[in-house]
Amino acid sequence: MTQPASLSAPEAAAEMEQILYEVKKVVVGQDHFLERVLIALLAGGHLLVEGVPGLAKTLTVNTLAEVIQGTFKRIQFTPDLVPSDLIGTRIYNQKTGEFATSLGPAFANLLLADEINRAPAKVQSALLEVMQERQVTIAGETHKVPSPFVVMATQNPIETEGTYPLPEAQVDRFMMKVLVGYPGEEEEFVIVSRAIGPAQAVARVTDAARLQALQARCRQLYVDPSLIQFAVRLVAATRAPDEAGLRDVGRLILYGASPRATIGLIAAGRALALLRGRDYVLPEDVTDVAADVLRHRVVLSYEALSESVSADEIVSAILKAVPAPDKPLEAHVRVAASG
Repeated sequence: MTQPASLSAPEAAAEMEQILYEVKKVVVGQDHFLERVLIALLAGGHLLVEGVPGLAKTLTVNTLAEVIQGTFKRIQFTPDLVPSDLIGTRIYNQKTGEFATSLGPAFANLLLADEINRAPAKVQSALLEVMQERQVTIAGETHKVPSPFVVMATQNPIETEGTYPLPEAQVDRFMMKVLVGYPGEEEEFVIVSRAIGPAQAVARVTDAARLQALQARCRQLYVDPSLIQFAVRLVAATRAPDEAGLRDVGRLILYGASPRATIGLIAAGRALALLRGRDYVLPEDVTDVAADVLRHRVVLSYEALSESVSADEIVSAILKAVPAPDKPLEAHVRVAASG
């Protein structure tokens, strides 16, 4: 197998395409969602998925873990959940008279937090350290989680009874928020046909170590400084829309996006560029992921809620107001990347 250091961008894209091919043996449609899942894997970012029940959110993560041969854990968030159910706890052994550490389900390559908004804030906040620092602290002892480590959380938008809003600090730790919609009629026909037919077997394409190497290859992609400045201007426009020429947008935003959004734009754009077989990032790579990176970080004001203005509409207006830089010449980026 080709070593990651010598792996070309088209070869890395082909390997990720094979992972996608195996997942699509089980999951029908949802191309946008599946592409964002692969971006999260390559960029090492966490993913928040919102959609009504029954849209294969859990099935996707489970299948993906099988394809990459990584460890997979699922936590069903409920109102009676406690933080130790996530990260683990200390257990007293009566025979030895000593305490032993029992690690929780957070110790996995892929962690699925199912219906994350059904647990109170105290439990949700237990994920803060592990999502940011890739470690947990139990009784003063620090324990590293496996690498790679990606959290994919799901929430249902239509069920409000018995749900708790996610703390802003935790929402900000998700690199992207993806909205999953209903399948088309043809896709739903295939879904039913597969559900009533024999189970589809998927091949194990790669492993956790190989995926970690692909993440390192992704971080080697060249990003032109003009694209970084473009990302900075996009995020700055969520904080001060008037300065970007959006005079009517300022009253709709209570709080803008944090610097994590700027980092997320570049990291996700770089992963998308690798999926597209390039070793450098183009402006469209950043703009294509902008809505997913920004929609959950823009806190809407009461006026926006009363006027039924969505965060996606605001992000769309910002993308129109902030011009993207000219495409860097391919020869230029190749010389810069090799240097």
